[in-house]
Amino acid sequence: MKTQGTPCCGSYTKYHVATFFLTYLSYCFYNAARKTFSNVKTSVRLSWAPLAENETLPEGYNEKQMQSYVHPFLESADEVEVFFGVLDTVFLVAYAVGLFISGMLGDRLDLRKVLGGGMCLSAVTIFMFGSLSEWISLYNKAYYIIFWILNGLLQGTGWPALIAVMGNWFTESRGLVFGLWTSCQSVGNILGSVLAALVLNQGYQFAFLTTASILFIGGIVILIFLIPSPSDVGLSDTVEGKSDVQVALKKDGDISADEDDTSPILPKTKRPQAISFTQALLLPGVAAFALSYACLKMVNYAFFFWLPYYLSDNFLWSEVEADQMSMFYDIGGLIGGILGGVISDCLGVRSPVVVVMMVLSYSLVFGYSFCPNDLLLNAIILTIVGIFVNGASHVVSSVVSADLGQQDVIRGSKEALATVTGIIDGTGTMGAALGQIVVPVLEMKYGWPPVFYFFVVMIVIGTVFIMPTFVKELKTLHRHSKYNEK
Repeated sequence: MKTQGTPCCGSYTKYHVATFFLTYLSYCFYNAARKTFSNVKTSVRLSWAPLAENETLPEGYNEKQMQSYVHPFLESADEVEVFFGVLDTVFLVAYAVGLFISGMLGDRLDLRKVLGGGMCLSAVTIFMFGSLSEWISLYNKAYYIIFWILNGLLQGTGWPALIAVMGNWFTESRGLVFGLWTSCQSVGNILGSVLAALVLNQGYQFAFLTTASILFIGGIVILIFLIPSPSDVGLSDTVEGKSDVQVALKKDGDISADEDDTSPILPKTKRPQAISFTQALLLPGVAAFALSYACLKMVNYAFFFWLPYYLSDNFLWSEVEADQMSMFYDIGGLIGGILGGVISDCLGVRSPVVVVMMVLSYSLVFGYSFCPNDLLLNAIILTIVGIFVNGASHVVSSVVSADLGQQDVIRGSKEALATVTGIIDGTGTMGAALGQIVVPVLEMKYGWPPVFYFFVVMIVIGTVFIMPTFVKELKTLHRHSKYNEK
């Protein structure tokens, strides 16, 4: 999977800048809202079940405060943990289905409506799940499951549509551009943690209300202002800014050399026909990366859903402190996504970078299971783990998906970008859903260390899936280096 060339930064238009900014904020809001539940799990557990006989309250809580806060409808903390696992699993299964569906819709419908509508409706389900239920004292398993399934389906509208929009506007230097852009995932997680920490002392329902409100407003902005493709404003959809098309026009004398330095205005082109789900799955590299991403996302989302709870449960830190510490994993992902994208641009291929990041994460994830109760040491190790695990996840889910969805065999003749992205991210989310069943079961039976050993095994399996692509691209690099030597 060869990368594209590198354009001059000055070739970007105001539309490119606006698209980058709007889509970046959009997924920040998606992730901030999605992260809320994991950030408040300790408060929810203390609300949904009575304290065990010898259980100690985490730091920041007191008996008097809890007397008015607890609304037990489950019998024990263990039962709450199992229900958490159920909620995480049904969310991720629904999210995966939403990704598959929205990927196909994104190649057939207006991306702006798919994205903006999904954001607004997802915000409503989050409000119903976490805020309204608490205000009207509605504590019911079926209610929570239904609205969390709906939220998962609607959250699935985000990633395929956003990657398709970004892929339409940025066809060159994808490693760098997407590496910078995919930091929106980590920034969104950090934003969600910060917002939860700010309002958590008022009750966990306000954390859901805050992020749902931001997501809803963001959806309205997307519906009004987002331009899905350069062709929608009469620009070339195969280049960025002043490019080969403009140069050719100048040579032909259609525009003068001293004319305004903007992108050529071209007639609005008809949208290419979308390929089927099966055709997209059979494209070179799609199935391999989808299966690899299933393993990688299982680990990444286990950190996403369970890290704050682990820190609070294992070290008895306050929930606010655990939320703040979990941000270091996302900071690492931000760094890793950018570095992985830039390095893969320099190499001209993606899989060697992804494989190296995954292999280096083996010992780091294993070692973190022995990390002591020390704030500084946890922050350092979590950042490094995030660079390699979360960073590799960012590279696969964004720039690799964009490359695979616009391969030479389909470029210009078929619409496949959103469908391919939906397949890769949807398969990854299916893997993540299975992981959320395993994590609470392993923790309750054997403790937290085996959970991290399980993570290492899954990353190893994920590496194996993309080894054929890795070997093929290494051979390509070798031939290219020998050719340059000549």
